[in-house]
Amino acid sequence: MDLSNLQPAEGSVHNKNKRVGRGEGSGKGGTSARGHKGAKSRSGYSKKIGFEGGQMPLQRRVPKFGFKNINRKEYAGVNLDTLQSLVDNGVVTDTVDFALFVDTRLATKNEEVKILGRGALTAKLKVSAHKFTAAAKAAIEAAGGEAVSI
Repeated sequence: MDLSNLQPAEGSVHNKNKRVGRGEGSGKGGTSARGHKGAKSRSGYSKKIGFEGGQMPLQRRVPKFGFKNINRKEYAGVNLDTLQSLVDNGVVTDTVDFALFVDTRLATKNEEVKILGRGALTAKLKVSAHKFTAAAKAAIEAAGGEAVSI
């Protein structure tokens, strides 16, 4: 081995690209492979997100309407007939809590649960949830159960 055949170690050199803007003799001098004129040839150029070459961008072509409340709370709704089917299937005997909703995939761990009044409930249950509709709360208490807000 001598100075004429030195090479970097295998895998240590990643960039095999020709360096641009380092003089005419390099073959990539002058315009530095950017071509002549236009926005892309200028320093500091960066196109805007959604730019379509001057055509009206999609986000400006599509009409906008309505209002989206960023503070809105979304609830996973669970109806009374769903609770009754859990009792009928032997999943629940007396207490329904948030962990059960997650286990039975009626809600995810990040959601809040609201008990809704569809269907009939005959079983005496202690139901723990974030919210109850008035009809659902009345039906649970009429069946001898208890509605507990978390």
